[in-house]
Amino acid sequence: MGATLAELCIVACAETFRTRREIVATGIGPIPRIGAGLAKLTHSPGLMMTDGEAFLVEQPVPLGAAGGERPAPAGYLPFSRFFDSAVWTGRRHAMVTPTQIDRFGQTNLSALGGTHAQPKVQMLGARGFPGNGIYHPNSMFIPAHSPRVFVAGEVDRVSSPGYNPARRVPGGNYRGIDLRRIVTDLCVMDFGGPDRAIRVISLHPGVTFAQVQDATGFELIDAVESETPLPGEEQLALIERLDPRGFRARVFKDNPPAERGAS
Repeated sequence: MGATLAELCIVACAETFRTRREIVATGIGPIPRIGAGLAKLTHSPGLMMTDGEAFLVEQPVPLGAAGGERPAPAGYLPFSRFFDSAVWTGRRHAMVTPTQIDRFGQTNLSALGGTHAQPKVQMLGARGFPGNGIYHPNSMFIPAHSPRVFVAGEVDRVSSPGYNPARRVPGGNYRGIDLRRIVTDLCVMDFGGPDRAIRVISLHPGVTFAQVQDATGFELIDAVESETPLPGEEQLALIERLDPRGFRARVFKDNPPAERGAS
């Protein structure tokens, strides 16, 4: 039981990126980024990665790597070329952390409460969420599972689309919407419920479905078949290689996952 909650979530995020395709994996934030790197180094070697700036790399860049520690670039990839070669074509899988998510996967990164003209809390704005949400696969990482994130009803502002049947316009083309998984500090979820609603597919050690439901603003579907796997020794060694300065420990209180249900 030497693995931490952060490391368990990294392995769950890596599983989300599992693929046989040659696509760009973009993990936004420490846990998703390490997870994408772990996927590249284990079960999905065909994943392509960037250095987070303007280059493709053959090997994942460790978090906090200085100039001499960064792998040599494999090719120049400015934003315009990245958009044309990966985003538009569906050859990218991003893992993001929105502020709000509703039952059908609509997300909010824009504003909370108030009106459109005068919100109660102004955040980042929609950023790339609208386009990313209709062009390529997306998953999500939520470090603090709560009803403030998983909201009742709809999100306050729709920054990226989901599967809400009430929002479907007759004749509209929604084939590009491809939501995969949500990894939180309590569980792993997907969109395999009726009308593509969110369901729980695994619980982290020490967590019950009732705890997850209490931390969620809408009714969840219980499709739990297993406990979220703990990392093995090889995975832990690779995680250390990808995060030698220990940034992952700052995401949660660094307690073992078996204690999470009682923490």
